Amino acid sequence: MPATLAVLMDRIDAIHPEKDTTLALLLEAQRRGHRLLYATQGALAVRDGVAWGHLAPLTVRDDRDDWFTLGAAQWRPFQGIDLALARKDPPVDAQFIYDTMVLELAQAAGTRVVNDPRGLRDCNEKLFSLHFPQCCPPTAIARDAAELKRFVAEHGEVVLKPLDGMGGRSIFRSRHGDPNLNVILETLTGNGHAFAIAQKFIPEISAGDKRILMIDGEPVPYALARIPQGTDFRGNLAAGGKGVGVPLSERDRWIAAQVGPELVRRGLRFVGLDVIGDWLTEINVTSPTCARELDAQFGLNIAGQLFDRLEAGAPAR
Repeated sequence: MPATLAVLMDRIDAIHPEKDTTLALLLEAQRRGHRLLYATQGALAVRDGVAWGHLAPLTVRDDRDDWFTLGAAQWRPFQGIDLALARKDPPVDAQFIYDTMVLELAQAAGTRVVNDPRGLRDCNEKLFSLHFPQCCPPTAIARDAAELKRFVAEHGEVVLKPLDGMGGRSIFRSRHGDPNLNVILETLTGNGHAFAIAQKFIPEISAGDKRILMIDGEPVPYALARIPQGTDFRGNLAAGGKGVGVPLSERDRWIAAQVGPELVRRGLRFVGLDVIGDWLTEINVTSPTCARELDAQFGLNIAGQLFDRLEAGAPAR
């Protein structure tokens, strides 16, 4: 049955349409006859306890040179909007958190929000993985540089990054005795005012940082291994990594089985797990990507799989 669907995302004119997962979701929704409305972060508001959006009618096309048309935006309450896709990229800062609170009001008024606003708010993509320590490499999170340096001394070689980054930005590879370690920690922690994460370096990154997409707690059977290129250790596609599709290993499926029930419980219906070697490193809940690459390499329709589940209703939590 056709529905009205709103998407909250970054500027649609700035995406890379040939690989943008949000566009894939919108194309699938449009194919199914759903009416599309578009909003960016600045287009949310609350009036007398009611969530509103400055929403523009949207038409999308699978054309890398001409992929969308927007109509005139109008302010309207979220009542009457059946589904909202919350696909705003990190950073998960104060404004992002406020967005989830507005979307929670929309949810209370009857709009289904994917992913659940509380899940978006509660499940930091770096910290949430630590709910599953059996799946993770040795990890430390602290503001205190001395504590992080102790971790580096214990494990020798590490990866250091902020809690709110994405796309490979501000990720450092360092080791005990690195003369740059102090300045790296000063930069990441803001001289002790912000959390940073340190993880033991996993040499298997040379074979790729695998993105496993989860739909209602179940994995897509193939992952996209994002393989570092040249001298860069980062596999992120935004940092120049090469995406190669691979079937899930038994360890990948075990990790997915460990994590999946908690995703369902929290209303996180479309999620990306990052796995290096045998280890879970992140759980991406805000705007997981790589669907288009996997679709192209394996003849899948991941957006179609998701909408089949969305149209069937919510799974039991």
